[in-house]
Amino acid sequence: MRAYDIILKKRLGQELSAEEIGFLINGYMDGSVPDYQVAAFAMAVFFKGMTARETADLTLAIVRSGDQVDLSAISGKKVDKHSTGGVGDKTTLVLGPMVAAAGVPVAKMSGRGLGHTGGTIDKLESIPGFNTALTREQFIENVNRVKIAIGGQTGNLAPADKKLYALRDVTATVDSVPLIASSIMSKKIAAGADAIVLDVKTGSGAFMKTVDDAVNLARAMVDIGTQVGRQTVALITDMDQPLGRAVGNALEVIEAVECLQGKGPKDLEELCLTLGSHMVHLAGAAGSPGEAKKKLEEIIRDGRGLQKLKEMVENQGGDPGSIDDLSKLPMATGTSAVISDRTGYVSAIQAEQLGIAAMTLGAGRETKESAIDLAVGIKLVKKVGDKVSQGEVLANLYLNDESKGKKAKEMVSMAYTIEPVAAEARKLVIGLVTTDGVILN
Repeated sequence: MRAYDIILKKRLGQELSAEEIGFLINGYMDGSVPDYQVAAFAMAVFFKGMTARETADLTLAIVRSGDQVDLSAISGKKVDKHSTGGVGDKTTLVLGPMVAAAGVPVAKMSGRGLGHTGGTIDKLESIPGFNTALTREQFIENVNRVKIAIGGQTGNLAPADKKLYALRDVTATVDSVPLIASSIMSKKIAAGADAIVLDVKTGSGAFMKTVDDAVNLARAMVDIGTQVGRQTVALITDMDQPLGRAVGNALEVIEAVECLQGKGPKDLEELCLTLGSHMVHLAGAAGSPGEAKKKLEEIIRDGRGLQKLKEMVENQGGDPGSIDDLSKLPMATGTSAVISDRTGYVSAIQAEQLGIAAMTLGAGRETKESAIDLAVGIKLVKKVGDKVSQGEVLANLYLNDESKGKKAKEMVSMAYTIEPVAAEARKLVIGLVTTDGVILN
């Protein structure tokens, strides 16, 4: 078997066997297949695509390149959730405790933020003492004891994905659906979940800018999950403006706590209930997503979700008192208001621009080595559809550096579009993708 023949076969649009795909990935990892041949393969996939079976085989080849987490010591059906990234997306902080309070084990490995999207691990580390560097034994013990643990990705999960992504990034082959889908799903499958709920974002703050592109990616990932024996569903959700009102690590923890108290932004609550309902249903803890949603609404109302968050914090070395007294979280030294220069209605907020503004303040990383400031960020006062008068506050910046604040303030102001007439509201949950097909709302 030769890499040349495999590249040529794909360039001609022919279907590759599992053995051919495995040969290429294994060879890339052991050095017998050079990076220029893998780059040629990625470009062939970019133009010719892959079948659902090929994409699943590519995913499994990437999974087998490293460690696979064995969660069999955790009782019950483990359901994971993955978001394709966005601005203000703190759903895991709300979802995890809610779903765990419904009796479903939540064994979640999360990452750090890079660029304009935030990372769950960074947000959790805003809580004093919170430890995300759990051993595998601690991780499993915590889930069995309190039904939830959230830790940083440990071990050598899907190392081929890291190598492939770095190569794709410099060869203009990032935006290929089979390559994106296999990249995302390889890490989810290696992490050991029995079932997977995907939150595929679309809009100005998402990687997939259009609904059609988001649906194509969702279908590819659901197909992979099905092919490898994992129950998988995907929701298509809006990221044309930030989720909730807070963007920034400690600010998002505060908003998540408020959501578990029943006092959070309605869009954040709606999305968490919808995603959570599918997680609870897939785990077999409710007869339907609708029944599961009612159960989760009750968990917010009676405070069990908030109590579960405190249990998780305490079990991972954090101060549960900081959930009751949010002033114990990192706080910025200054604030600066972004003022509207006109009267009208907010018709759009460029979510990616807002995320970059938060990164400019120090809330995100430009590179993996960048230090972040857990206290800084942005809180939106006005969102799409809101009426605004000239001189009113659009958003407040929380900052520790005045020079960074000036630049970020200009960016936030430019992210808002204000029109004389109110725009039609976009749906938050746009569609559902399952093995049975696509349902758009």
